[in-house]
Amino acid sequence: MTDPDPTGPAATGPDPADDDRGCLRLVLAVPSALLTLVAGFLCRTALVTRPSGPWDDAAHAGIDLSCLLTLLAAAAVLGGRLLGRRVLGWAWAAPALARATVAAARRATPG
Repeated sequence: MTDPDPTGPAATGPDPADDDRGCLRLVLAVPSALLTLVAGFLCRTALVTRPSGPWDDAAHAGIDLSCLLTLLAAAAVLGGRLLGRRVLGWAWAAPALARATVAAARRATPG
């Protein structure tokens, strides 16, 4: 018996790893999009909140919390992107990473 031809029809068929990419993309894209929206809302909250003065500890705590939650949401998006690195491109993580950069800058900025 001879070995099958490696360039025959079986070798040119679809890759078994590509079969479920559509479902996996949907499963990873929905939480990624929702977490990006949450990160955007939290980042906006951190940017819009203005303390009444240096004594306004509640406003400073709110800004810090919004920034930290933005960073956590962006980290979750990045984790999902790394989990599905063959399915989701960097375009899915870029908006969340941009919001994380803004939140980190806002948290580092006093006042």
